[in-house]
Amino acid sequence: MAELCSAYWYPLYAFVRRKGHPPDEAADLVQGTFLTLLDRDGLAAVAPERGRFRSFLMAACSHHLADCRDRDRAVKRGGGALPISIDRALAEGRYSAEPVDELTPERLFDRRWATGLLDQALARLEAESIAAGKSALVSHLLPALTGGRGVVPFAAIAAELGMTEGSVKMAASRLRRRYGEILREEIARTVADPADVEDEVRALFAALAR
Repeated sequence: MAELCSAYWYPLYAFVRRKGHPPDEAADLVQGTFLTLLDRDGLAAVAPERGRFRSFLMAACSHHLADCRDRDRAVKRGGGALPISIDRALAEGRYSAEPVDELTPERLFDRRWATGLLDQALARLEAESIAAGKSALVSHLLPALTGGRGVVPFAAIAAELGMTEGSVKMAASRLRRRYGEILREEIARTVADPADVEDEVRALFAALAR
């Protein structure tokens, strides 16, 4: 449950904030969603044939919002035994950086679910690279892998690290392939049927492309 909360608390926070709730109330409502599922054994209703877990969780949050129209009911439950500690300042800092656009709460939830999975996969890739003693090479290649700014030509990376350009290109190809493998492993943890992984990969990139 702690892992689920860690993976989904910010997408839910962004979802609730986009619904119009202020920061403190949004944090309480997200906590309340998880705690309601625990208190009422709500996770027993999760079944593969009923759809994706993320869809179930967003519906559960929507139901919780409907039950908490009165601000006084949006309080922490469970005797203080919270499933996860939400850093409200961090959460609001992340939300304030969200683009002001036409994204609905549901589409914003899907996008933050997608970026969260990408971040988890990238963190695992970096940890593996450091453990293998390849942190310098990977730090140069990650911008190209993620499409970020500051992409350096392979020839320049090769010259700086004393490698051939061909070796750098091969390393980039291996890194990109491993990134894809890790991403699929992370997605596989959120679905009951391995056959659903590719569908979730397509959903992930669709969420990012919107």
